[in-house]
Amino acid sequence: MHIESLYLKQYRNYEELTLQFENKINVIIGENAQGKTNLMEAIYVLAFTKSHRTPREKELINWDEDFARIHAQLSKSSGPFSLEVILSKKGKKVKYNELEQRKLSEYIGACNVVMFAPEDLNLVKGAPQVRRRFIDMEIGQISSVYLHDLAVYHRILKQRNQLLKDMFSKSGTQADMMLEVLTEQLIKAAAKLVERRFHFLNMLEKWAKTIHKEISRGKEELILSYVPTAEVSEGMELSMIEEEYKQAFGKVRDNEKRRGVTLVGPHREDIKLTVNDRNVQTYGSQGQQRTTALSLKLAEIELIRENIGEYPILLLDDVLSELDDHRQSHLLNTIQGKVQTFVTTTSVEGIEHETLKQASMFYVEDGRLQQKK
Repeated sequence: MHIESLYLKQYRNYEELTLQFENKINVIIGENAQGKTNLMEAIYVLAFTKSHRTPREKELINWDEDFARIHAQLSKSSGPFSLEVILSKKGKKVKYNELEQRKLSEYIGACNVVMFAPEDLNLVKGAPQVRRRFIDMEIGQISSVYLHDLAVYHRILKQRNQLLKDMFSKSGTQADMMLEVLTEQLIKAAAKLVERRFHFLNMLEKWAKTIHKEISRGKEELILSYVPTAEVSEGMELSMIEEEYKQAFGKVRDNEKRRGVTLVGPHREDIKLTVNDRNVQTYGSQGQQRTTALSLKLAEIELIRENIGEYPILLLDDVLSELDDHRQSHLLNTIQGKVQTFVTTTSVEGIEHETLKQASMFYVEDGRLQQKK
């Protein structure tokens, strides 16, 4: 899978931009605050319909303009196709082959993207919600059913939290009955998500463990573990998962009523990352944490290829300078000749690798971008 051409209209600091790309490494060089990351973000938004940098979509629209447009021609083994995202103050529209898609779950996954940026180190040492977002986004790329189930879960969760807040000031039989109904619905939705998360982590660990061992020259073993809020484990039947969550909700019911919030479920769960039997999030060195983050991202690439039969597009946003020579070489060796990659950097000086010598070079300044011939 690769992008053949990209068109931006009134996106961030790009008034209008048309670019052609080859199916290889494309390096975007420029000083800070010129538009390098904006270009990467546009490709990310094209894939996921949302930014990785801000939840406020109006920030993506050029100053004093009413809308922003991202359009791309792409190609994969089954043939060419086009994608489009239009952002406005009224909302957003997404199109696949010029046809508007009413459900985002039917659009996401058409273009598979893996992004690796300096903030992705938070995947290891950051808060649990960072890892939950990672797992939800990546499963969503390969499973539209998961995206649908996730939306259902969050809709029920929002209703249940509102009911718990209301019950804090007033209670009654009707409210208790409604809480029972919403809890049962939430449990059924939660079980589907958790079953899929266990399966995904099992697949991801298979790749990440091998990659991590290679980067660490055989010295380290990476283990991924899911940390649930109920006594559930991989391989459990769906009905058993539901029963365990029912037991867990029973134990926190009074506490939930006092606090006015749902205390059990996938929205509060985490991933534990262990290197050589030690929690790398807490006890790992900075080098181990960087190796773990890199291993997870490279594992993502292989997992997507395994599931959809295509390599995803890789976005490396100002990340090469964050990696030492050994990790840089491993990353570039892994993607060489296989993955269309977009790399942003202020300079390629000091990065000696055959892959970059064969790359297409673009220079960006103040929202204007041109290719070096």
